[in-house]
Amino acid sequence: MPVVGTNDVETYYKIEGEGQPLVFIHGAAASHDMWNPQVSYFSSRYKVLTYDLRGHGGSGGSEREYSCMLFADDLNEMLTVLGITRPIVCGLSLGGMIAQEYAVKYQSNLSGLILADTAVATALTLSDKMLKMMFPKMMIKWLIRRWSPEKYAEWSFKHFDMKEDVRDYLIQEQLRMDQKEFLKLMDAILDFKLLDLGSIEVPTLIILGENERKAVFPHADKMQELIKGSKKVIIPDAGHASNLENPEEFNRVLDEFLTDMGL
Repeated sequence: MPVVGTNDVETYYKIEGEGQPLVFIHGAAASHDMWNPQVSYFSSRYKVLTYDLRGHGGSGGSEREYSCMLFADDLNEMLTVLGITRPIVCGLSLGGMIAQEYAVKYQSNLSGLILADTAVATALTLSDKMLKMMFPKMMIKWLIRRWSPEKYAEWSFKHFDMKEDVRDYLIQEQLRMDQKEFLKLMDAILDFKLLDLGSIEVPTLIILGENERKAVFPHADKMQELIKGSKKVIIPDAGHASNLENPEEFNRVLDEFLTDMGL
């Protein structure tokens, strides 16, 4: 199993193909294999890197507090050790938050950015702020400790409009994660704040599934507003996991974006 030391953990990764590096960052409590439809499509023309975030899948956990910045630092360390320069980075959901952190802090080692079904902060709109008041971080972490993993996993995906096979897959992925690691993951997600997205100058694609939660659309609009020249695309017949729910269209949109970049 290929692993690389990234700061204080061992990170599991997979590389397939040759050419321009294309890095995919998975969502919360998932793993690298959520990108299988993209790996099989793009690895014939690109060097495709997928990996497990710390505390996920085959990667080690740690005693540190988790943040999206820490995950971005892990990514930077992994790319440095592997000798991968100027990749195009694609992140979905939590992966998109990490991709934003990476783009702002490590833009000198970035060629392009793809932000899929993600957010710019945990409290951007009034509805976000009201939801955060109703379910503060302390309450969410209390529920995680009190409920069974199965009950919390079901609740986690209750309000997502997505295909049932994808929902079942993501629930099973979440159930694989150690509770202590999952609690620290909540800190990274719920403490995420708006970054200096206006500083991003690389070509940027913003993607949403048409059935994504309505609260997410203003976040995509904010990204497009702040990142000069960015493009937003809606994936039909898909929700929060648009790369899994409609992989054909997701891949086509990414392919078009890469072609427009001259790759």
